[in-house]
Amino acid sequence: MKIVIAPDSYKGSIYAPQAARAMRVGVLRVLPDAEVVLVPVADGGDGTLEALVATSSGESKTAEVTGPMGEQVRASWGALGDNRTAVIEMARTSGLALVPTDKRDPLVATTFGLGEMIEQALESGYRSFILGIGGSATNDAGSGMAQALGIRLLDRNGADLPFGGGALSELSRIDMKGIDPRVSESEFSVACDVNNPLTGPEGAAAVYGPQKGATSDVIGRLDKALAHFAKVVRRDIGPDINDIPGSGAAGGLGGGMIAFLGGHLRPGGDIVLEAVNFDQYLNGANLVITGEGQLDFQTVYSKAPIGVAQRAKQKGIPVIAVVGSLGDRFTDVHEHGINAASSIVPAPMTLETASENVFDLIASATEQAIRMLHTGSQVFRPT
Repeated sequence: MKIVIAPDSYKGSIYAPQAARAMRVGVLRVLPDAEVVLVPVADGGDGTLEALVATSSGESKTAEVTGPMGEQVRASWGALGDNRTAVIEMARTSGLALVPTDKRDPLVATTFGLGEMIEQALESGYRSFILGIGGSATNDAGSGMAQALGIRLLDRNGADLPFGGGALSELSRIDMKGIDPRVSESEFSVACDVNNPLTGPEGAAAVYGPQKGATSDVIGRLDKALAHFAKVVRRDIGPDINDIPGSGAAGGLGGGMIAFLGGHLRPGGDIVLEAVNFDQYLNGANLVITGEGQLDFQTVYSKAPIGVAQRAKQKGIPVIAVVGSLGDRFTDVHEHGINAASSIVPAPMTLETASENVFDLIASATEQAIRMLHTGSQVFRPT
């Protein structure tokens, strides 16, 4: 019997590679002779780097870069086993989690460190990029990233703009002449699972500004600055990014990726599954086991377990999910390829306790799921 194990991370508790190993322990307790294939996956958010590095036999690298508030931070990026593709999560260079609540200020927060990390990967020879852009502390439309890559953003006096989304209101001209020439040799796949435009009531500042420390007055300033930025981009570079779905992601970084790097915004789960060539692992499989922190109605919207299940369904392979918790309308996933789901929590316990024991809980829950399937195969075996 061949079983493919392809979980996402259980956010805040365990990354996908470790979760996959825990599931393998549970399977082998029941079926010690089974062929178990581990393919940890992700949806472009937290844990994407670890999942892709593990599946591709790549390695993690570190860099000293500029953090969102101008401080130096040490951040990891992934070099995949193909020796061509780099994986970067912008949350590690410019993320909200890097800024204490009382220090958050999207008027000055910058993506400069993201550009520095891209520069390091270019210097190391990588020309294909997978970029996760969730969890940003910024609202600068990727302007800091652009500056780190040699693009000049100039005010009416010809001076370079300072960091932050607030400065975009002073943008007069974009000078692309100094951009690192290796950018044009590269491809940028951007994991983006939201459809927000750059500006307006559903735009970057209005929807995501409050969690980054923006008051109502600051939201208005940022929205106007982004609208002005979009006009200058259209005049000086070409693309009209204001209304492109996803351009408002990560404080307008989605739009900046398109404008400055020619990036392609795509669902994160699709990018990851294609990067690991997931379909090849399904050949000859009898069962797929997936999982994540919580299964609920939101899972069906481009989450990694659904991508796994849909690919397995195309090959007629049953899929079960072993998850941290079962949330609101979790049964919606049954219409999208997941045949059954169960929680790893066997009794009432705090989230802290569950997180501390997550490896053993996943292993035990997987063991019980396999025992149920094994018993069912005996009960319902044709006579």
